[in-house]
Amino acid sequence: MDTLLSTFLREVTCGAGATLITLLLSATIVQSTAVAPGTHATNGRVLAQQPTHAWFGQPEPAVLVD
Repeated sequence: MDTLLSTFLREVTCGAGATLITLLLSATIVQSTAVAPGTHATNGRVLAQQPTHAWFGQPEPAVLVD
């Protein structure tokens, strides 16, 4: 096999793989942000939702113990 053809096929394969991974990650981000926090989707899918207060920082204040 010609070196140029081999290099070209390798680059095309890597590019296609990177494009597929990018599209899958983009689709998961779009799906996870499609519904506002605290609301429920109407399509019947069950998604794990965190309470709003657990998004940033600790859900409860830290307690210092002597």
